[in-house]
Amino acid sequence: MGLLSVVCVSLFFSSTFAVDRGNFKTCDQSAFCKRQRALKPGQSPYRALLETLELSDSRLTLQLINDNNKVHLLLELYRLQGNMTRVKINELKPLKPLCLLRVHKDDDNGVVLSLGAENQRLIVSARPFRLDIMEGPEVLLSLNSRGLLAFEHLRLHKDTEKEEDGLWEETFKSHTDTKPNGPTSISLDFSLPGVEHVYGIPEHADDLKLKTTELYNLDVFQYELYNPMALYGSIPVMLAHNTQRTMGIFWLNAAETWVDISSNTAGKTVFGKMLDFVQGSSEKPQTDVRWISESGIIDVFIMLGPKPSDVFSQYASLTGTQSFPPLASLGYHQCRWNYNDQEDVKSVDQGFDQHDIPYDFIWLDIEHADGKRYFTWDPHKFPQPKEMLQGLMDKRRKMVSIVDPHIRVDSGYKIHNEITSKDFYVKNKDGRNYEGWCWPGNSGYPDFTKPEMRAWWASMFAYDQYEGSMENLFTWNDMNEPSVFNGPEVTMHKDALHGKWEHRDIHNIYGLYVQMATAEGQIQRSGGVERPFVLTRAFFAGSQRYGAVWTGDNAAEWDHLKISIPMCLSLGLVGVSFCGADVGGFFKNPSTELLVRWYQTGAYQPFFRAHAHLDTTRREPWLFGPENTALIREVIRQRYALLPYWYQLFYQAHKTGMPVMRPLWVDYPKDTSNISESVIYNVFCFLLFRQRFVWYDVHTFQKHNGAQNLYIPVTLSSIPVFQRGGSIIPRKDRVRRSSTCMENDPYTLYVALSPKKFAEGELYIDDGHSFNYDTKKEFIHRSLTFANNALTSSNLCPDCNFLTSSWIEKVLILGASKPSKVLLKMDGKETPVDFEFDTSMSVLTLRKPGMNAGADWTLLLQ
Repeated sequence: MGLLSVVCVSLFFSSTFAVDRGNFKTCDQSAFCKRQRALKPGQSPYRALLETLELSDSRLTLQLINDNNKVHLLLELYRLQGNMTRVKINELKPLKPLCLLRVHKDDDNGVVLSLGAENQRLIVSARPFRLDIMEGPEVLLSLNSRGLLAFEHLRLHKDTEKEEDGLWEETFKSHTDTKPNGPTSISLDFSLPGVEHVYGIPEHADDLKLKTTELYNLDVFQYELYNPMALYGSIPVMLAHNTQRTMGIFWLNAAETWVDISSNTAGKTVFGKMLDFVQGSSEKPQTDVRWISESGIIDVFIMLGPKPSDVFSQYASLTGTQSFPPLASLGYHQCRWNYNDQEDVKSVDQGFDQHDIPYDFIWLDIEHADGKRYFTWDPHKFPQPKEMLQGLMDKRRKMVSIVDPHIRVDSGYKIHNEITSKDFYVKNKDGRNYEGWCWPGNSGYPDFTKPEMRAWWASMFAYDQYEGSMENLFTWNDMNEPSVFNGPEVTMHKDALHGKWEHRDIHNIYGLYVQMATAEGQIQRSGGVERPFVLTRAFFAGSQRYGAVWTGDNAAEWDHLKISIPMCLSLGLVGVSFCGADVGGFFKNPSTELLVRWYQTGAYQPFFRAHAHLDTTRREPWLFGPENTALIREVIRQRYALLPYWYQLFYQAHKTGMPVMRPLWVDYPKDTSNISESVIYNVFCFLLFRQRFVWYDVHTFQKHNGAQNLYIPVTLSSIPVFQRGGSIIPRKDRVRRSSTCMENDPYTLYVALSPKKFAEGELYIDDGHSFNYDTKKEFIHRSLTFANNALTSSNLCPDCNFLTSSWIEKVLILGASKPSKVLLKMDGKETPVDFEFDTSMSVLTLRKPGMNAGADWTLLLQ
């Protein structure tokens, strides 16, 4: 997390938890994947027809031919701004080009093009077809280097055609998938010379380093760990990193996708005279990646970095950045399936006050609705929802209620009747409304691919439509893979219809559309003023624009605590910074030690929510004895003290695409020791201080030098969290019952000096909830710099306009020397500042310097 390094301190044991894998297909049970994997490297039937090559300033078009069946394909290649290249293989007209392409060299074997960037070339080899992107003498990335390009073109079914390999119909268990368009799968391979480690492509409960995997949004009940099977969400983006460069591949396809990943050595797959002049004298590591999708076109964005931050901004330019969340949503969330009634909600709320534990949101699961009819309230358990919400609002707290996208088929249910009358349901293959079984029983599934359906759904969040709702009620979209209990692989039939498109074509993007429409509904209900908060389980590329994600139905086991770290790291690398895991585990009952440790971990992850299954024992933070209550209280209060820093990190993520929680190699890309690490948290109380910095324990202020291995003794009451020397972190140390109650409280600045007595940081302040920071530039953004024995605050946005009553209450300078005096320079005046110096820890404390947090000032140490 930014400039803080966090170490996980618990021991982890093997999981005895297992999913019923028989409910989900393997590649051998999926006809398209089995067919594609049967293709062998080096047997590519495709060659480039160089005589068809057409070149404009920024676009190349070229026909490919399959010599086996004589089918022609159209390759389109675009050089995009920001050091990106887009490759499409399809039959569509090209998009508007952007950057310059020039012919550098050509002969009978192929063409060499300039890619516009300095020293970058694109080599098109003709027989067999292949693309290579180069920089200087180095091959950065190759397409079809193993000859695994395959494009199953649309065709008419001939009665005489032999039925094999599920070409026109496929059966899994009791479900038959009809395929009126026949086989439509696609495949393309990429080679990455010099790369040993690749990352991303969530969601999987596995290590950070990628293995062969699947992308198909599924409701996996009690998922397995360290298994490549698909989970709830899919983002087809892979990052490759070595000490010289970071690159990315964005495979834009929402159909079921398999990704085969293997290691090789460069040079073994290089062929063709066009590459003769780039061959090196020695072999080096190489990663080969093959993407296989059931349908769609080949549409690939290649992001060439070269720095990690460049790849993040390149991807953000394609799909957007993380939405800027309301400040309160970065606080603590209390949830379970289910809080029983209004009295239960009131009792839990009071429990937090009685035990002096802050929180911002309390959550209601599916039992709160009338017969699981979403947008309603159970009239017996929640008869006065506005009274309940007002009680929370009086304490400046909020609520989240669940609204799932399966709609109970019930003629007495307004939502169902309106969707039916507007013909907004997904259809089955015969054109009737598609129905399946989910929590309410027999359910219909709105077609969120329709803009009209999304607009109507958004309108249902208006206060006069969602009866009992208020401005402090927010939303949770669950089961939006979509989950169909009696469907194949617990999801929708692939031959269901979304207008002219089959569900197989759009499956992985369905959940994104649900969250998009829900977020838009929250924005509209406020007249476009207030930022939304929506949590989703299913997601796709771009979901970061609409809210938060959690890792689904985990278990109260040590391994599930451990796996939450690489799962959220993987999501952050591909744009989704607002990630967290159910604290304590959704299934089973955690031991007291596990629960405390999970709070201590969850407090340092972006989304911080405790959640539990209906059948688990109650686990509010005060139910495990006074000592453990104190431990949990302390770590939640640490979270609240750091909210200014979390908020600043999310602002940066929103503006730049930089992940909030990220692996060490993102910040230290040249350090080889970080590349293979699976998590930023290191297990067994072991922190690797490999970087040549100093690090300060945020609790004791003890200084540790970098470039060494160091064992940190840890007890249940300690959390090893370290601030890097050279950084400045703002905190609010007056913790109250909720984040909103802390709005005008003063700041404390923690200045951790580098060995060269330098430090820098930022302070960001706005109203915490509206879009005024964007529409009216109402925010404060300050640069904080310590150099030459002076700490200075300067304005990063002179034309911004926002006033705050918060002030600087205290400044702690770690690694300092004792000054003779400290002066505050502000508004042309110099004022002495009281200070204390701890000789044993080299910590200088400046007390009540008193300047406004939005003002220009300098503190001079003399």
